Amino acid sequence: MNNGRYEPAGWDLSDLLPDASETVIRERTEKLERSVAAFEAQRPQLSPEMDPALLVELVRQYESLVEQVYVLGSYGSLWFSADTQSTAALSFRNRMQQTLTGIQNRLLFFDLWWKGLDDDEAAALLPSAEQYADYRHHLADLRRTKPYTLDEKSEQIVNIKDANGMDALMTLYEMLTSRLEFTLEIDGEKQTLTRDALMSYAHSPRPELREAVYQELYRVYGAEANVLAQVYANRVRDWHAEQVELRGHTSPITVRNVANDIPDDAVDTLLEVCRRNADVFQRYFRLKAGWLGVDKLRRYDIYAPLAESDREVEYDGAVRMVLETFADFDPAVAEQAARVFEHNHIDSEVRKGKRGGAFCATVLPSQTPWVLMNFTGKVRDVATLAHELGHAIHSMMAEDHSVLTQHAALPLAETASVFAEMLLTDRLLEQEKDPLVRRELLATAVDDMYATVMRQAFFVLFERDAHQAILDNKTADDLYTLYMANLEEQFGDSVALADEFRYEWVSIPHIYLTPFYCYAYSFGQLLVLALYRRYQQEGDAFKPGYLRLLAHGGSARPADILQEAGIDMSDPAFWQGGFDVIRDMIEQLEAIRA
Repeated sequence: MNNGRYEPAGWDLSDLLPDASETVIRERTEKLERSVAAFEAQRPQLSPEMDPALLVELVRQYESLVEQVYVLGSYGSLWFSADTQSTAALSFRNRMQQTLTGIQNRLLFFDLWWKGLDDDEAAALLPSAEQYADYRHHLADLRRTKPYTLDEKSEQIVNIKDANGMDALMTLYEMLTSRLEFTLEIDGEKQTLTRDALMSYAHSPRPELREAVYQELYRVYGAEANVLAQVYANRVRDWHAEQVELRGHTSPITVRNVANDIPDDAVDTLLEVCRRNADVFQRYFRLKAGWLGVDKLRRYDIYAPLAESDREVEYDGAVRMVLETFADFDPAVAEQAARVFEHNHIDSEVRKGKRGGAFCATVLPSQTPWVLMNFTGKVRDVATLAHELGHAIHSMMAEDHSVLTQHAALPLAETASVFAEMLLTDRLLEQEKDPLVRRELLATAVDDMYATVMRQAFFVLFERDAHQAILDNKTADDLYTLYMANLEEQFGDSVALADEFRYEWVSIPHIYLTPFYCYAYSFGQLLVLALYRRYQQEGDAFKPGYLRLLAHGGSARPADILQEAGIDMSDPAFWQGGFDVIRDMIEQLEAIRA
């Protein structure tokens, strides 16, 4: 544990590159060029009759190339996230995108050759030794996407098109939305805020302030909405043209399902169970209206605290609270989280131009992950810190794997992060005896579960409808209407919806940057609810199996990892079990008498 004080600060990227000088860039790109040329020289040896030992050596060379590419690409991405208005960061990122797209095109031949083998030929070449288990899984996993793979020239054209087209458009989306400024009057003083600073007041105990926050958010986004809707329409058409028409995926969402290695029917089941359980949170919102002393909750109020408090948390206290929570669960887990601070791999301060939100970036197994968040001193920021450090722990648990297999599949990637949040909530509940405060803690947890499960599932339900609407040549106004219908189904008559929420979807980066990503949050939260209930029942006996699940990383298929944990993700009863836990928490809330 750090003996000094933890202070919000920017991160140190020098573990990736010492700096972005021309000398360093030239040195790294020339090394990469030599490695790529050596790999390309092996192309004539690719054959179904080749020595399996040569395949292992080629995968080892490929692994080294991927590591070099990840370092250069991640440096640009992380630098740009820390300062989206920096022309130097943007120039470096764009330069690396162009360079790495060229590298990617030159390496395509290997993946395409491997996917082109028939099943018997591939099986004969797969390495069987346990020391090559990561390579074996990576090679087997590549073949899953064989039906959606184009010829080499077409794949190269798509890569170039993406680098200069859609990827560039998504960069413009990030630049446009990151530079937006918001004005909010607080205690008679007008302040100019970033989005993250503005949204910290959405949890204020003052209803007029919550209303002002959302009205300002969507006033600003509403002014840009038609431009952002046009960006989205182009994103959707490009997605369909490439992924459905060219590659042959059966639907736009199937693209994400294949990437996640999750069957379509499992995702359909998850979304349908979420849809059927909308009444769980509708009931909660009606109860919350009563606790707040109003007839009906407004959409402005769904995250309203039940306690009259604008309590702020110092960064130092927040960090120590999270690390102590992890230490109570497992000291080794806390040591892993502490590495993020020891290596200065966290950017936690609020700055104009810095990307909003929070994320954890894992680059190489040999490096501590990087965490970005915007710490505003609110209690919820403590949960965000625990969440992102949970991601880092997940990566470090799997750091013995190859860079090719370290990253967990997206739906499992939220496991450690959400589990960490639940550990934090349990710790706070154990320490608190005041029924009012306990009610507030439980309500905050249910608020977060709404945001993580139902809200995210309904984003994906909207995406499915929106993709079809755009292909049917519907207008931006049609999309706004479609989104309001989505909200009305989600909330029923439990929440009053103001018209400005029609613009909410244009403010959600995942819908643009990674279509259909959001069901991973619902998947992860409901999965963790089931796991956490098991932890409460089993205690220390639960921990080895849970840590083993994290240690798999992406070295096995999600279905196999979950089956080892006794979970069938295609079973509606499994997902319903997660909602049953949420329902139990709501009943606990009802039973608290202040």
